[in-house]
Amino acid sequence: MLKIKEKSFLIAGLALSATGLMQAQKKAPNILFIMSDDHTSQAISAYGGYLGQYLPTPNLDRIAKEGALMKNCFVTNSISVPSRACILTGQYSQKNGVYTLADAIDRNHPNVAKELQKAGYQTAIIGKWHLVTEPSGFDYYNVLPGQGRYNNPQMIQKGDWEKGPNKQPLLTEHGGHSTDVIANDAIRYMQTADPDKPFFLQCHFKAPHRPWEPAHRFHNLLEDVYIPAPENILDNYDGKGQYAQNLRMSMEHLTKTDLKGKTIPEDITRDEKRLWAYQIYIKDYLRCIAGIDENVGRILKYLDDNGLTDNTIVIYTGDQGFFLGEHGWFDKRLIYEECLRMPLLIRYPKEIAPGTVNSDIVMNLDFAPLFLDFAGVATPSYMQGESFRSNLKGQTPTDWRKSMYYRYWMNDDNDHHVTAHYGIRTERYKLVYYYAQPLGMKGVNKSALEPEWELYDLQNDPAEMNNIYKTPANKNLIIQLKKELLQLKEKYEDQDSKYPEMVELNKKYW
Repeated sequence: MLKIKEKSFLIAGLALSATGLMQAQKKAPNILFIMSDDHTSQAISAYGGYLGQYLPTPNLDRIAKEGALMKNCFVTNSISVPSRACILTGQYSQKNGVYTLADAIDRNHPNVAKELQKAGYQTAIIGKWHLVTEPSGFDYYNVLPGQGRYNNPQMIQKGDWEKGPNKQPLLTEHGGHSTDVIANDAIRYMQTADPDKPFFLQCHFKAPHRPWEPAHRFHNLLEDVYIPAPENILDNYDGKGQYAQNLRMSMEHLTKTDLKGKTIPEDITRDEKRLWAYQIYIKDYLRCIAGIDENVGRILKYLDDNGLTDNTIVIYTGDQGFFLGEHGWFDKRLIYEECLRMPLLIRYPKEIAPGTVNSDIVMNLDFAPLFLDFAGVATPSYMQGESFRSNLKGQTPTDWRKSMYYRYWMNDDNDHHVTAHYGIRTERYKLVYYYAQPLGMKGVNKSALEPEWELYDLQNDPAEMNNIYKTPANKNLIIQLKKELLQLKEKYEDQDSKYPEMVELNKKYW
């Protein structure tokens, strides 16, 4: 039988436990945003692509199984630096000032991390930053300089940005493969975070960015396996414009570094070169994915083991899509589906039903408003995206978008010679304007290409093989799509009237 004093302590203890439980239940959810560089949905088995037969991704699939898989998440500008700036600010390039790989984010520009800080979140970013200036809005950071190294990466910790020679960042080397190093620090951060405050953690892997260097333990993975190539790997680009012939991102353009010391034989045909190089390329790419999936599994296990799963929103994505041999190409940049579509998996046990599959059109523009919505913060007026929290619950607003606007600003860059273009992607059609002008952007060139248009019917031609822009029967469709395209340009404050050369071109080509 308990004495009165012991009973008092017991009751007080139970009361404190109940209070702690209530506080935990009231605490805003943690937000864990995991992003890999150039990871595309074709290489996540939850998306049902054939590559899942050769490299399943069970840990990434777990996020989809226990949460939601978004089928139509699109990037506004399919290149790393602008995409990252868009995710951080909730704005298109023309609003946040990051148009090309040569641009830097303004540290004073508002962003989602700063908004979450004001809302009481502890904020951190670990891994690939790639926005040139020192991260702002983060209580903690440990980031790669630029692209960073795959093996034994050097990283910049908060407080060391100007501590190196000539006030350059002080670099600290970490032994191991970058994917492991970044995951280790993400777990360490969660271990040391204040348990009484929610955290916003951005965990950004370098992999599987070119030149696709996997951890040593995966070097022989798939070594004796033949992986079928995409059906259109031998595309001749019939019906496509000059830009397609001008590109230097086909399998035959892979370098000796990309191919791990091997050289593409010269005495074989273009098609044979593509098929030969594809086997090396795709295996190294998938080996990098194996490391990501393994480490995502470690992170999910940490959440499980520490009682954080129920109150942590886990988001997984890539900074854009990527070609894995489709049309014979690698890389991204173009408005084609493979690089326009981002993988997006979201788990939040308290709110998202397991196994949810959603086909609404969402964009990386919407990520910041979504994070803020989950944190109980209204979307600031400067953000151009919209929260899709209700969509995740199966309650898509009746006025939700039916189309999205895309713009790639770099023109005839020195690496891949991709033409500047913009376009609209609806639920069925895609209209693209290759305007081929540098417009004073950093790191771009003037090309000799003439502007041209493409139109694809994604319902009847999902691989985008047949340009139907010049088909007379599509005249009224094109008029309607151009009208909608101009409406989106106006909505997002991207007006060609700002550029005299565009005004003149549009008189002739629109």
